[in-house]
Order: sequence, then structure tokens, then C-alpha cells
Amino acid sequence: AHGFSLPLQRPADCGDGRYFDVSRLACGPCGPHQRQSAGGSSCVCQPGYRMVSSKGGSSIICEKCPENMSGVTQDGWNCIICPKGLTSDGKCKCPNNEILVERSIDGILLDEALCRRCNGSKQSFSAPDASGNRCVRCDQTFINVSKSCDCRSPNILAGGLCFSASESLPPKGVAAVRFGQLGVTLTSAWFLKNLQSSASACWLYSNLTACQALGNMCVMNMNSFSSSSTDACGLFQYIYVNTARLGIVHSIAFWRRNLPWLYYGDRPGLASQVLETNHFPTIFSFKGTDKDVKLRFIAASFDAAGNFLKWQNLEGGVLQLCPDTQTKLNAAYAFGTTYQQRCKISVSKILLDFANPIFYDLFLEYNGDNGQQYLWAVPVLNLNLQYNEMSVNQGSNMNNWLLTRRFFLVDALSGKENDLRKLPRVIRVASKITISIRLVSQTQRGAIYPPLLTIAYTDVLVQNPETQSVMVSFSVNYEMNQSEARIQTDITLGVLGGLAVLWSLLKTAGWKRRTGSSIIDLQTVLKFVLFYTGDLANVFFIITVGTGIYWLVFFKAQQFVSVLLPLPSQEEGFVTYLACAFSLKALQFLQLLVSQLTIDIFFVDWERPKGKVLKAVEGEGVIKSAAAPVSIWRTYFVANEWNEIQTVRKINPLFQVLAVLFFLEVVGFSNLALMDSSSSLTRSSESYIAPWSRILRFGVSAALWLAIAFLQVIFFSVFYERFIEDKISQFVDLCCVSNISVFLLSHSCFGYYIHGRSVHGHADTNMEEMNMNLKREAENLCSQRGLVPNTDGQTFQISISRKMRLHYDRIHETLTRKRGPARLLDSSANTFEQSTRAYNTMNKFLSSFIDHVHKEMDYIVKDKLLLERILGMEFMEPIEKSIFYNDEGHSFSDVLYYGNETTLLIFEILFFSVVDLASQSFVLAAILTYLQQEIFRFIRNTLGQKNLASKTLVDERFLI
Repeated sequence: AHGFSLPLQRPADCGDGRYFDVSRLACGPCGPHQRQSAGGSSCVCQPGYRMVSSKGGSSIICEKCPENMSGVTQDGWNCIICPKGLTSDGKCKCPNNEILVERSIDGILLDEALCRRCNGSKQSFSAPDASGNRCVRCDQTFINVSKSCDCRSPNILAGGLCFSASESLPPKGVAAVRFGQLGVTLTSAWFLKNLQSSASACWLYSNLTACQALGNMCVMNMNSFSSSSTDACGLFQYIYVNTARLGIVHSIAFWRRNLPWLYYGDRPGLASQVLETNHFPTIFSFKGTDKDVKLRFIAASFDAAGNFLKWQNLEGGVLQLCPDTQTKLNAAYAFGTTYQQRCKISVSKILLDFANPIFYDLFLEYNGDNGQQYLWAVPVLNLNLQYNEMSVNQGSNMNNWLLTRRFFLVDALSGKENDLRKLPRVIRVASKITISIRLVSQTQRGAIYPPLLTIAYTDVLVQNPETQSVMVSFSVNYEMNQSEARIQTDITLGVLGGLAVLWSLLKTAGWKRRTGSSIIDLQTVLKFVLFYTGDLANVFFIITVGTGIYWLVFFKAQQFVSVLLPLPSQEEGFVTYLACAFSLKALQFLQLLVSQLTIDIFFVDWERPKGKVLKAVEGEGVIKSAAAPVSIWRTYFVANEWNEIQTVRKINPLFQVLAVLFFLEVVGFSNLALMDSSSSLTRSSESYIAPWSRILRFGVSAALWLAIAFLQVIFFSVFYERFIEDKISQFVDLCCVSNISVFLLSHSCFGYYIHGRSVHGHADTNMEEMNMNLKREAENLCSQRGLVPNTDGQTFQISISRKMRLHYDRIHETLTRKRGPARLLDSSANTFEQSTRAYNTMNKFLSSFIDHVHKEMDYIVKDKLLLERILGMEFMEPIEKSIFYNDEGHSFSDVLYYGNETTLLIFEILFFSVVDLASQSFVLAAILTYLQQEIFRFIRNTLGQKNLASKTLVDERFLI
């Protein structure tokens, strides 16, 4: 690396006695009697020395001039006598009104330089040119006023022009430029030289170039609208007001003849009239044979001196300061495609590329009915506009806006003090340019209002151009009046929110009945809040999904433009709704998780001992006969199966995530979320990629989640569960084969019952007898499995009486082995025996309860009413008898993941969408969604297993 390195040196670093060697890219010494040239890349002779030879760089030879010829000619090769003195460079000088003559007309060098006065009398009317080397005809204003090339008093000389004192001139202009952001006011060298002359020439002679130059100076002064000031805008207003007699241009009241069109006027409410009274006379369509998606912007460009340059088409990045490819730059003017460009540009590059400002009058081109091309003026909203020395209130109230016409991108001219050849002290850069296209309200044919160009300037104090930079942006936004959509959303939220309150009240009433409580206490209020949380989350979810799919379908599929996407600032309400939906649904999901982890469950074993066995009685030395023990392995097996189906779902979560990600990223559905009119799923790598719409991102992802989940549910319910495996139905069958019933209580007085009593009387048998029993059942050679004789109903929803619940709790207290001081006093052996007795007691009690043994705690079996099924509540209270409701499905899955698929699915959609909107990455959202699924599934399995072991006395070591 050392062998290829070199020190960085610039021409300015070389000093006066050295020059910058462009071959070596380093400074080199000049020879004797030499110094650095003005450009810095060569040497020149010092004053009083002439060149003898020159080969460029430092290859020059200098020779001192004789004492009597101390001056050097302009080309530096000869010595000459200078009668009127020397300049600092050792060259001859002449008075301002004379020209320098060093050679005769045939090129012979004179011994003594001459200073010749130009003939300013009639016919000649000559004066020295800007370099002072030639006599040229002087400006016509001198000839008109003084009949010579001298502007003698009392005539007025201003900006190189001569004006008669008898003429009515505009007020004396103030050559000051105010940079409000920096709090700096400068005396501009450009204004000092040209302001008064431009204003006077425009006023007296209606000089078109002078009027344009005056208008440009007003634009450089940020269109200051104060009529009391005599700055550039004050002079422009003075001329504008006093030239009404000249008439207007193109029937536009604000465009005075001979003057540039700078303002729309300051009448209150004028801005809304300009922007919303008439719509642009072109119909835009996204599809079909009449497809028209091109905005043809064109600008008239002028230089600072007021000369017209050319008509410029905006395609190609005329207004974009950031570098970009041609294809992407042109995409800015494709109708319906939101365009955003943002970058940081160094001040040195700005000074290099925009040394001279260019001023633009922007128009939108269209074709008339007769085929003639027309221009529609595009108004400009200058956010830096000064009005009565105060910034205009550029809020949302359009009536406060003061619209203008002309603008520039970079002004590196007005900030120059004293010398126009030096760097400016301050530059002004258009740091934010936005073109807004607004759709006409209630349009069905793609009509738009006139576009609005909003521009904001940044004032930069130039100190070190190489290290300073400016952040600039260019964007094209498409917007429409969203008030109607907001009203409809609010109405929907109000109606559905009110229905959610009623539905939550019904749920709370049903919950009160299922808990056996009749008083309204704090717990009731909290339960209502939890119910309302879930229902309100569903309301927000419905609204957000409906909103996302609405914009997705109606924006992407429309032919004639009738809707435009909300702007990012208008999406805040949607994002708020989505955040509310996720937060409330997360709370409902956690409440669901807690309720499932605290259910009461018991496995009722119907198996009875087969005969008796001989057993030695410890401590008595005798042998007695006892009932043969019943195997616990069937209970363990059923408990294991229950443990496995706790997190079984109607869809495959991993497939769901991968399928959604596949369609979004591989198939290309994510391209539908771009803020452009294209409904194509593919994009060229060279084409411009519009920014994302948060509403469309949610709409696409939510629609895919719902569609894929729906297809999965259909597949699992119609095909997979019918022909391959239905774990919920298989569990019910397993209970019957195992001679085990399941008693579930999800509430104090409500739960579920799975009747698993074997029709064969026993299940603890060998393989041969088991196969024989199954064959007999298949051939209908035995009774049916149902709880009620001659029925097949094995699953029930149960409402138990308060007496039944109290009896259950008394046994359950010793079953759980977690209450009372006895646990602290008993040994582990006694505790185990106590729990075993409690298990046997609970098993005997529940089996006898099912067999109608306890007349004071009996039950009846009935069907639910249709309204009870719809509302999810029971109308009858189980006061004296418990009630078993026939269950046509498997409603006990409500205490499992399986029965809460809708809640889980909505939570996952919202989780995926919230992560995506925060990160703008479908891949990250998919990964985190799958991780949270696995985390909560692990929590549900682990804690559910502990609850199962605690409530059923099944040793957790056997739950594998």
C-alpha cells in the first residue's frame, strides 16, 4: 500500500512561489523571478519581468525590463512604457473612459503605450467595452438621454444604463437579500449591480428581459409580498400595480403584459378557488384501450439575467437534484405512481453543477378537442414565502395559502457579496419538492384538480464546501379527499362497537350463569371488560381488513381512476386501528391461554375388578382375599392422548407461514402493495419501485393469510380428517375403547363430558378379546355407545348444580394435595395414600353421579334450544338437577387450541402485520410469527401438562 500512496495536494496549497504540476499531482517550484499563475497550474513572470520563452508549467524564462520601460504588455512577452501608470500585475492601465493601445493596426509594437478616448459624439457613440481594449457602441439609453456615451448629471446612471432625471423612475431599490433560516441579511452584489437598472428599464421601456430579471430577483428574495418595502419584490409590485393599462396575457388576471407571472394574488380564499374550482381537462385511466397514465409536465426556463433559455420537458430529472437512472426518473410522472427520492448532496457539487441559477415556470401539457396542444399553469406553494416579513401560515387551511408561479432549484448567486467571481457566502437549495395530484371528489372518470408544486428551501452558510452537505428530496403524491372514508369508518366502528357491547353483555350474562353467581361484583365487571376486549379486537380487525382489501381491490383493479390511495400521513388512523386490534387481541389471547391452563379435569375409570386375589395383610400375619386391582395404564394412555391434542389445530401453522411467505416474496404478491397503478406480480429490476403503502401491505398479507387458512380448514375438515386422521374424534373413540370418561369443568358450574363407558363392560383384556369386542360392535351385535340408551351421543355440555359443585370441590381439595396444613404435617407416604383415597373417592363419586345414584344431585339430558346455541349460553339454571346438553359436535375442544382457531388465526395475522409494518419486511414478520407460535405452543403444552397432572393425579413422568 505504501508503494502506491501519495500525499493529497491542491493548487491552493502551493503558495505564490510554486505551481500545481498536473502530471505529478503535486506542487512544484517556480523559477527565479516567477510566481503562480491565476489558474495555479503554471508559472508567470513577476511584475517588471517579461517572458523570454515559455513551454508551460515552470518551463519559462523571465527577463527584467529596462528601467525606462518598466511596464509589460498584456501578453507578457514585451516591455513597454506606461505613461498613465501600472496595475498590480505590472501592466499598463488607462482611465475608465479610455482604451489601452499597445500595437499599431498592423501589429507593430509601440515603444510607449497609448490611452485613447473613445469617440462618444454623434455617429460614433462609442465607449470602452467590458475588457477596456476596444471601443464599441454604447448602450442606447445613453444615446437617448444624453446624445452621447456619457451619463452626466443630473441624469442617473444605474446598472450600466442611463436614465433621464426628468423621467419618473421607480423608487430606489434595496439590494438586500434576507435569509430567514439563518437570520442573515446580505447586500447582494448581483442585486447591487442589476436591481435598479432592471426595475427602471422594465418600468420605462417595458424591456422584456429586464422585467424577467426583476422577477427573478424577486423569486430569489422568496417572493416577499410586502408592498411597503423597496426590495426586488417591492419594485416588482410597484411596476405591476402601475402598469394595469398594459393589459393582461392569455386572459389570466394575474399575468400582466411584459411582466412575468409571479403571484396568484393575496385575496383570502383564492388558493382554494385556484386549486379546486376547475378540474384538469384530461381523463386518466389505468387500463383498457384509452389507457392514459402520463403526466406531461413542461417548464419555461430562464437564466438570472432574464433571458429565455428553452422549453424543458421534466422527464430526465430536471427537477431532481439526486442522481438516478433515466428509467426511474421518468417514473415520477407516471400517473398513479407515488414517487419518492431522497439523498444527500455535497455543497461543493451544488456549487459546481448549479453555479448559475435557472428559473422555471411550470405547466402541465394536454391536448384540446381540436388537437391543439395547451398548457395548464401549475401553482407553486413556497413554504419559505415571506408575507409582511412573517412566514405564511402554511397549515391545512388552504385559504391561508399564497400561491406563486416561478421557482428555482439552487441560488448560488444572490448570496455573493462584493465580488460575483468569488464563492457565495450563503446558498439557497430547494431541499424538498413535492408535486401533489388530487383527485376530483366523487369522480368516476379519472378527473383531477390542477397539480400543486410544494417547495421548501434550505439556507446554507458556506464555510467548507467539501465537507458540508444538504439533504434533498423529490416526491410525487396522489391524494383524494378522505373525509368520506373516515366518516364511513367511524360509523362502522360506532355500529359494530355498539353491537360488541351488547354481545359482551350477553357473554357476561352467560358466564354469570355458568359460574353459578347471581350478584354483580368487581369480578363480573372485569370479566365484561375482558369479553369486550376480545369483541372490540374483532371489530377493529374487521374494519382494518375491510379497509385494506377495499383499497387493494378498488385501486389496483380500476380502469378509470375513481380512487387514490391515502397518503402516509393519512394512514395514521388505519395504523392506530391496527395497533388497537393487535393489543386487544393479544389481551384476549392471553386470557384464553390462562383459562385453558386452569380448567378442572378428571378421568373417570369405569373398569371394575375381575375376581379376587389373595393378599397378605401387613402386621397381622394372615392372608385375605381382595378385589383384583384395575390397571392404571389405560388412564395414563388417555391422559397422554389428551396432553397431545391440547395444541392440535385445524391448520398447520408452519405451512401457513411458509405459504404466505411464498406467495408474497416468490410469486410476487408483495408487488401489489406498491403505491402505483400496476397490478402485475412482477417488476423489472431496472424499473422504478414505488414506495410501500401500509394499507396495501396489510390488505395483501391479511387476504393471503385468510385465504390460505380457509383452504387449509376446508382441506382438513373435508379430506384429511375424514379420510386420514381426526384426532378429536379419535380421542372420543379411544375413551370408549379404554372405558374412560372425561369430566371437564371450564367454569364453576359448566363444562363438558365425554362418555367413554365401554359397551362391553370392560376394556382391561387381551388382544383376542379386544378384537372380538370391536368386531361385535362393528356388526351392531351390542348396545350403542351413548350415555342415554339407544343413542350414540358421547359428548355433552354440562351445567351442574351448585350442590354438585360443592361436593366436587370437597373431594378435589385433597386430590390436588395443595391445601390445608395437613400437607405440611403428613409424611410423603401418608400424603400419597391420602391422594390415592381422594382419587378413588372422586372416581367413585363421578361414576355414581353419571349412573344417577345420587338422587339429590341427579341430572337430566336434553337438547339445547336453537337460540341457546346461537348465543352460546343456557337459559335454564341447574338449581335442583344438573343438565346434560346433547352435543352434536365436539364442543369440549373449546378448552383446546382446536376450538379457538379463529382467535389464534386473527392474533397471528395481526402479529405478522404489526411486525411487518414496523420493519417493512415480510420475511422478518414470518420468522417472528413462527417463533411466537412455537413459544406459546410450548407454554401451553408445558403448563397444560402440569395442570393435567395436578388435577387428575396422573404422574407427570408418564406424560410423554
